Amino acid sequence: MNIILKQDVELLGSKFDVVTVKDGYARNFLIPQGLAVAATASNLKVNDEVIRQQAHKAAKAKEAAEAIASKLEGLNLKLGAKAGESGKIFGSVNSIQLADAIQGAGYDIERKQISLADDTIKELGAYEATIKLHKEVVVTVKFEVVAE
Repeated sequence: MNIILKQDVELLGSKFDVVTVKDGYARNFLIPQGLAVAATASNLKVNDEVIRQQAHKAAKAKEAAEAIASKLEGLNLKLGAKAGESGKIFGSVNSIQLADAIQGAGYDIERKQISLADDTIKELGAYEATIKLHKEVVVTVKFEVVAE
């Protein structure tokens, strides 16, 4: 039986894929769970239209992400932290503080998009963070942790 997946199914396919499975698997599991619909002529037309619209939206999102990435590449941030004489920070600097600093610079970046090489930074110095703006657009931002 041919079906159209409505969600990603592990070991079977991705959302909007048309796959062939055994009749019982489709009728007894995939369709009742809302994971798939039967691949009728009308459902295939709807699926093709949805794929076309999704591709258009994804292209626009990627263009917007690339525009933000080009602006973020030149950004140099300074994060202030209380530190002792030896250069150790009281507490740590993490993606939350970095996200706040980037938002303060005028960019709408969430902390979930930011990944640091170390989960937390505990010393003063220069560091890099990678920001995933889109599944295909990743930018590296340099920042410096300075004593307040």
